[in-house]
Amino acid sequence: MVVIEWLKFRVAAEVREFFIQKDEAIWTTMLGKYPGFLGKEVWLSPDPRELVIIVRWETKEDWDAIPQDALEETEQKFAIAMNSAYDLIETGEYQVRKFLHHGI
Repeated sequence: MVVIEWLKFRVAAEVREFFIQKDEAIWTTMLGKYPGFLGKEVWLSPDPRELVIIVRWETKEDWDAIPQDALEETEQKFAIAMNSAYDLIETGEYQVRKFLHHGI
């Protein structure tokens, strides 16, 4: 079952696009090296200071298998690139529910 990692960030409106580019270059590149990573999407809020990133994983076990030191190192690299100009304000975890079609 596909698992969704849901991350809501607050960033200054003037650096939102830079944040998205750095996230792709730093976080997506790192996550893409691990089995079970299915991809990411960036959802832009009507409020230019907020955005949501969803990360799709094949399983929760795949997500949990990323070494903690790799996560910490990547977060440090990202924080330096962004000059810490962002806040992670909400996180969540979801499972994708597939519906069976019964020809209705």
